[in-house]
Amino acid sequence: MQYKVKAARHGEGMVYVDIDALTKDDAMRQAAERGLTVLSLRANEAFLKRPKLFNSRFSLSLFSQELLALLDAGLPQVEALETILEKELRKSNHKLMESIIAKLYEGKSLSMALEQFPKEFPPLYVAMIRSSEKTGNITDSLTRYISYQAQVDVIRKKVTSASIYPVFLLGAGGLVTLFLMLYVVPKFSVIYQDLGHDLPFFSRILMQWGQLLGSHKPLVLTTLVLLLVGAYYAITHPITRAWVLKKIKTIPNIGKRIQIYQLARFYRTFGMLLKGGVPVVPALEMVSGLLQVELREQLSNATNSIREGKPASASLEKYGLTTPIATRLLRVGERTGRLDEMADRIATLYDDDMARWIDWFTKLFEPILMGFIGLIIGMIVIMMYFPIFELAGSIQ
Repeated sequence: MQYKVKAARHGEGMVYVDIDALTKDDAMRQAAERGLTVLSLRANEAFLKRPKLFNSRFSLSLFSQELLALLDAGLPQVEALETILEKELRKSNHKLMESIIAKLYEGKSLSMALEQFPKEFPPLYVAMIRSSEKTGNITDSLTRYISYQAQVDVIRKKVTSASIYPVFLLGAGGLVTLFLMLYVVPKFSVIYQDLGHDLPFFSRILMQWGQLLGSHKPLVLTTLVLLLVGAYYAITHPITRAWVLKKIKTIPNIGKRIQIYQLARFYRTFGMLLKGGVPVVPALEMVSGLLQVELREQLSNATNSIREGKPASASLEKYGLTTPIATRLLRVGERTGRLDEMADRIATLYDDDMARWIDWFTKLFEPILMGFIGLIIGMIVIMMYFPIFELAGSIQ
């Protein structure tokens, strides 16, 4: 759910920000992590939002790639941003670039300028830029972010590509079943009615359903369209997604894989921030938003433990945010001073594990789904033709 927050920030006065959170308390916590003093907080309860057919949002990855190329070419920050401004065609992005450039002309640093737009530039991105400004090497941070985003997108694309074929199967199977029940079965029911032949029980039930659906085609089709639209809006609503995810996580093995996926993103982002010079505790606080609510509470407890002086490996292990191999790698990182590198290795291990599981699940699930759809369509066809086979047998 999205919350509209009116808050005060030190040195800036009144600011208005949008925060995506599951609960009001979660929104308050995220606002506090951004250094905001909340004055009012209002949930945006709009449920029937118009779907976006084309993605017109600001692309942070593209912006980072373009800025890196221009800075590497030797252009100053302001001139590089003005170059990006010239090629922007979307009105919203053009206005955003103008606002950032105006902040730079006011004497603010790039991180301070980006911080004014939390919807386009998340806190971890701003923190990475701010840390690199201290060393005077922003290009390294941009390179790290681009690499990080590419690695994060790998698993996301695997999940998306693995879901395309099952969705296509379900859609095709549903359309074939709908065609049979609305058009073919009613035709057969008329033929059998004229013959006056007693039908087997299951065939008779099928024909009755076919007659019922065939005589109310407009109502059936309208109901299906409304159900599909309602399902779409329900799936795109944060509260519904959170409820569905909670139910899915109760399924053995799948819940564990969802947690592994979240931890992979967590460690990947954590390692990127550490490489950018962000201290351990602030880095952990910034990446908490990548986790689900239950894991955020565990991370908060682990962060408090680290703040009290306990090792990061022991604290994360105590609150269930590691696996045995990950714990050992964290210990090695603490001993050698390469905690950022070890966090990256943990993320790679989790990503590889997730990729193997997706391949295994896809190879197992797709034949089962295909067999299930084929069984349903086959049973409908058999029940339609079974009386004809009986009639042919009695004639012989």
